[in-house]
Amino acid sequence: MKNLDKVRNIGISAHIDSGKTTLTERILYYSGRTYKIGDVKDGADGAVMDHMELERERGITITSAATQVNWDNHVVNVIDTPGHVDFTVEVERSLRVLDGAILVLCSVGGVQSQSLTVDRQMKRYKVPRIAFINKCDRTGADPASVIQQVEEKLGVTPVPLQIPIGLETEHEGVVDLVTMRAVYFEGDKGEDVVYKDIPAELQEQADEARAHMLEQLSLFDDDLMEALLEEQDFPVEKIHAIIRETTLRQDITPVMMGSAFKNKGVQELLDAVVRYLPNPTEREISAIDIDQLNKAEKESETHHHIDPEQFKVPLTPDDSKPLVCMAFKTVMEQFGQLTYTRIYQGTIKKGESYRNARTSKMVRFGRIVRMHSNDREDVEEAGAGDIVALVGVDCASGDTFCGGDANYALENIYVPEAVIRLSIEPAERDSADKLAKALERFRREDPTFHVMTDEETGQTIIAGMGQLHLDVYIERIKREYKCDTIVGEPRVAYKETPSKKVEFNYKHKKQTGGSGQYAHIVGKMDVLPEDSDEPYLFHNNITGGRIPKEYIGSIDAGFQRALVKGPLCECEVVGVETFLEDGSFHDVDSSEMAFKTCAFDCLRKLLKDEAQMVLLEPIMTLDIEAPDEYQGSITGHLSSKRGIVTQSETRSMSCFIIAEVPLAAMFDYANELRSMTQGKGGFSMEFCRYARCPKNIQEEVVERRRKDLEERRKK
Repeated sequence: MKNLDKVRNIGISAHIDSGKTTLTERILYYSGRTYKIGDVKDGADGAVMDHMELERERGITITSAATQVNWDNHVVNVIDTPGHVDFTVEVERSLRVLDGAILVLCSVGGVQSQSLTVDRQMKRYKVPRIAFINKCDRTGADPASVIQQVEEKLGVTPVPLQIPIGLETEHEGVVDLVTMRAVYFEGDKGEDVVYKDIPAELQEQADEARAHMLEQLSLFDDDLMEALLEEQDFPVEKIHAIIRETTLRQDITPVMMGSAFKNKGVQELLDAVVRYLPNPTEREISAIDIDQLNKAEKESETHHHIDPEQFKVPLTPDDSKPLVCMAFKTVMEQFGQLTYTRIYQGTIKKGESYRNARTSKMVRFGRIVRMHSNDREDVEEAGAGDIVALVGVDCASGDTFCGGDANYALENIYVPEAVIRLSIEPAERDSADKLAKALERFRREDPTFHVMTDEETGQTIIAGMGQLHLDVYIERIKREYKCDTIVGEPRVAYKETPSKKVEFNYKHKKQTGGSGQYAHIVGKMDVLPEDSDEPYLFHNNITGGRIPKEYIGSIDAGFQRALVKGPLCECEVVGVETFLEDGSFHDVDSSEMAFKTCAFDCLRKLLKDEAQMVLLEPIMTLDIEAPDEYQGSITGHLSSKRGIVTQSETRSMSCFIIAEVPLAAMFDYANELRSMTQGKGGFSMEFCRYARCPKNIQEEVVERRRKDLEERRKK
């Protein structure tokens, strides 16, 4: 039995260009995993963790990479995740299986849009984190301002455990406020950590900062509060213990600082990971007992939704218990599928078979490997708390595997909506097979990448999180499958919704030779509030057997079929709530089919003629950073795109603007922003919500789609 107290599973995540990958490279180097430091920018060999050619060319991380290092007698599994919002699912699924995280913040940019997204994801999976303020060597570095933003924008309590020794070009090291000593990083690559006395000019600032730190911690510990009031010394070990406890409860976020690129502060950060972040035994993980849930559903007479939360059972990281593990990421390779797996309970052994809880099929695990970015070493078995990869196992991302008599399902990964679509076809007819293979592979690997066929035109449509997301896949199809493609115009994924409540009383009667069809339904259709989580709700209020139970499901199915294409421009219909209140049936002529057709025709007619449909468009949150002299022209340009600026501030000669803009106006914005700011402006955007289109825009879109459809039909 290995000692789980000595294991840490951590992820490194942040906004684009905050220096996550650079930090990971330093971690690998200092822990002796690599012998030279790779860099995102050096272009020679590139960073170890960015192992795809595309990642090295663009200097961005696209897929999360996993590795394992040793530090201070602890085993640390590290996952480096992408910062681009287009690859947000990579961050999502990594955080789902990690115990702790490092949130990297840029000392100049501070808390940016993607930091907010990552923060939301960490809170969703209750992952304790340490914040690391990176790039303290950059011009305009201001850690104090970043700490303030963490408190205001993320709504967490930051507790700085360090203050910097010098900033910008004079950044030399940090002062550790717990032990009250200065830490310098000497040697060619900062590998020698040297402790000295605090420089005289910083002594007063350090005393103040330490008093502030202890004051914040004393809110969570009575002994410390007492010691402070009586002005007594408090043991360093106990301070560490309080920081650890409060971090695990997510009461505080410890803040460290340094510069990964200049090799400062990384070893201290690793010490903090080992000291303050949880080991696998300290996270409460529970799974849903499928057997119990199925039993309850069978026993339940009413067809009301049963909350699976009632059937949660806690998992214990014990190697001797039945296996429960989660496949959190799949990658298709030349020799079959590689599945990254986190083991929560029990042991995986090579050659044994385990049950996939989703499909109930037994699957044999023929080969288990430990990953180091793209290299792998074979292992015979792996136990609770481990992260390993399985080779050649057929499963989907998010599947749970169980051993013994356990039949549990772990809560699945949250998948955000796809907002942009493209049509794609092979440039040459004989590459159709290659394209189909590539699309099927990417669809299985990435839950946010959707592949559909347009029934009317027969075109293949791909949908994703943003333009960069789809660009990367198109480029990968070309490189990895040697298949050139023709890509259509990017199209916005509009939706339709009714704006008026209507009642219905609809009969479906057909009498042709042989048995007829008869169905009759009465009820009303209402509009769901804009912030509703569900796109469609169905309520069955039939009493006294006016319509037999076996037909109710068919009515629901008929309604749902009518929502696939709306009357305005054949987009999905959302925000519909239906109430079935009365109706009648015929002993001979009624059937499930008749009621399904009746419901379908009824709702289609209502939506077309009475419900006054409106168009919804995706609104994006835009985060722009540019020199402040361009602030006026950027905001002016945004309002010409129907954008609303929600926040703007100027820090050290740069302006940071956050705005909400319709996606339809955002194609080619990258080039527009570059030309406006002489190439100095940058932006990132992510999906915010769906909102109603203005009437004139709605008319334009509907007219354009109508012409499109007519042209396609002529073809």
